[in-house]
Amino acid sequence: MKPTPPLSLYLHVPWCVRKCPYCDFNSHVMPARLPEERYLAALRQDLEMQLPRIWGRPVETVFFGGGTPSVLSPEGVGRLLEEIGALVPLAAGAEITLEANPGTVDAGRFRAFRAAGVNRLSVGIQSFSDDQLKLLGRVHGSLEAHRAAEAAAAHFERFNLDLMVGLPEQTLEGVGADVTQALRYAPSHLSCYQLTLEPHTPFYHDPPPLPDADTLDQGERAAHEALRAAGYEAYETSAWALRGDQCRHNLNYWRFGDYLGLGAGAHGKLSGPWGIERQRRARQPEAYMCAVEGGAPVEEAVNVAAQELPFEFMMNALRLCQGVPREMYERHTGLSLQGIQPLLNQLEEEGWLETDPHRLRPTLRGQRFLNDLLQRFLP
Repeated sequence: MKPTPPLSLYLHVPWCVRKCPYCDFNSHVMPARLPEERYLAALRQDLEMQLPRIWGRPVETVFFGGGTPSVLSPEGVGRLLEEIGALVPLAAGAEITLEANPGTVDAGRFRAFRAAGVNRLSVGIQSFSDDQLKLLGRVHGSLEAHRAAEAAAAHFERFNLDLMVGLPEQTLEGVGADVTQALRYAPSHLSCYQLTLEPHTPFYHDPPPLPDADTLDQGERAAHEALRAAGYEAYETSAWALRGDQCRHNLNYWRFGDYLGLGAGAHGKLSGPWGIERQRRARQPEAYMCAVEGGAPVEEAVNVAAQELPFEFMMNALRLCQGVPREMYERHTGLSLQGIQPLLNQLEEEGWLETDPHRLRPTLRGQRFLNDLLQRFLP
């Protein structure tokens, strides 16, 4: 049997204090009484039912995503991590990340999450501007953003700050101010990505006044130059690391590793004798908990067809600025690279991929127009 890829665990917490008008993630406004104990029990039971499919495989990373995972109690998170450790082998030094919203945390809660076993924090700052945060519909303001960043720096050696560019009515000066203020806290990792109008969101149906293409381009370039000058390295389309502190969980996604997704609306990918399977859970929290309690947590499971694997692999791997080793394609898909070598040669000749005998790596053009490059791998 060929070796299986590294395995990660993704835990989706589907609730937010308020649904942001730009967000297309599976998130729901918190009920007056959060069913924390029942939901955490469902996550544990879901994991127990999946054990035969991941038996003996160490879990390299755990990621609490959302939604807003920081609405959970640190005590509940700690208990769940203990239960996970009793059910599956956690790799030595496993990365355990929790996403947090500045409107739902304070220094005491950050300290408690650290004591509960979380060793990496990701804080959704988005902007340090009160005006921008109000236009985005965020529940926090500038003061809360600064307090959250300061608390993250005080209690976590490894933490990420999320920033967005191309915000409503945002100027070049506004972009620069956000980056400058984020750098004050020296996060080990910084995500800097563009606001996009996703279908099925209020912003998509009633767009706010966004910067024009030239202003957006200049803003992104200015942000990237400031990050490079501060010692950060871009290793993925929107991810920057200081001192090489890349997010191991996301790297596993981009390298086409395996991940077991638990929770309402969670997606997963598992490799085994059955091939490569994509899983999906029910989106509604109540429906998910009922499905787990009824013994059938997986709402949909589909095997990825062989002809779709080149696109599936490249859709992830080519997000990485340095790409991936060529041998990883065969190791993680079970296919020979020779099957797509004519296409790779053509893309190299056209300037989309680097000519490298050891790595699959996009050129600057390929990085900049990634969607156009990926279209070439569609079956």
